[in-house]
Amino acid sequence: MMKIVFVPGNGNSTTADNWFPSVKTDLESEGLKVISSEFPDPVLARESYWLPFLIDELKVDQNTLLIGHSSGAIAAMKLAEKQPIWGSILVGAYYTDLGMENEKKSGYFDKPWNWNKIRDNQRQIVLFASQDDPWIPIEEPRHIHKMLNCEYHEFTSQGHFGGDYHKASFPELSMAVLSSVQKVKS
Repeated sequence: MMKIVFVPGNGNSTTADNWFPSVKTDLESEGLKVISSEFPDPVLARESYWLPFLIDELKVDQNTLLIGHSSGAIAAMKLAEKQPIWGSILVGAYYTDLGMENEKKSGYFDKPWNWNKIRDNQRQIVLFASQDDPWIPIEEPRHIHKMLNCEYHEFTSQGHFGGDYHKASFPELSMAVLSSVQKVKS
């Protein structure tokens, strides 16, 4: 059975704010198992802490759909480089350290991306981006979309999808997950 795991962004070790609770409620009302945990190393969200936590503690495997926001999306992609997962929904994703010191310290950008492995180790990838994201230039998610050939949703006025303001709900994300689940059932 598929399980869904939320992966928050750095600076936010919990999935108790913004759209996470609303999406969790949407998905659980459809009978889906959703894991929303507090993550270690919340400020830097380092790969050396987060990937083992996802694998060893949350038991992410080939039956897991990851929903990653910001650096959580980066963690989802890096995990898919290492092992098969069911799929991922990437929100506010990027592929460079953006010239930010904390991003450099995360460890995610020390090695080149293996886009083929990320793509091949998943059945489905959905990417959400916004042209007015204050931290992620739109060229970043557009490049990821090109490299992964994934489902892509580009908005004009969603900012960083709650990283820069309170975004109480995200119905487009809930619908993307439910669509993914329908593909499993068919």
